[in-house]
Amino acid sequence: MDQNDDIKRLLAAISINADQVAYKELFVLLHSRLKQFAYSILRSKEEAEELVSDIFIRIWEKRSQLTSIESPLLYFYTTAKNLAINRLNKQKRQLPHSPEGWQVQLQSIHFDPEQLLLTEEIMQKIRQAINDLPPRCRLIFKLIKEDGLKYKEVAELLELSAKTIEAQMAIALRRLGKCMQLEINQLNPKMAIPKK
Repeated sequence: MDQNDDIKRLLAAISINADQVAYKELFVLLHSRLKQFAYSILRSKEEAEELVSDIFIRIWEKRSQLTSIESPLLYFYTTAKNLAINRLNKQKRQLPHSPEGWQVQLQSIHFDPEQLLLTEEIMQKIRQAINDLPPRCRLIFKLIKEDGLKYKEVAELLELSAKTIEAQMAIALRRLGKCMQLEINQLNPKMAIPKK
């Protein structure tokens, strides 16, 4: 099931039945991702936690309107972004308007080490390669590959063109491909892809 479909199912249960179990499930599903995203903008764990709590309070208060949300994952990320920027404006703190100013670290990589026969050392090098990506590229990669947003949703969220999102993902994937090829060459020179 698509993440948006799963979130829509939970939102419908919350909206129609005031279902507290669905509300808790939605909280567990989105809390850490939204907190990490808010932290990337606010650079304060406490403020990020407070902001995500505010989002979930609003969800409960406005539960009768939840079924009209077309793309809920994008809705949650956009709400987090807007609340974070509003919070920074109120505090008159320097505002990282562009995604390049947001501090993003990937928490996980959705590879199965057993399937890919990767050692922890290789996984660490891949994580490092991802964290070494330029800030905007890393943010886009995280939102698409880790958080599950679609290219179009990321473009809308970050107020960038779809072509920019595609280009940034191409850069990220190219760099990860180079990292993987280096590791393969080091592990087994027979598997190395010859240079053209």
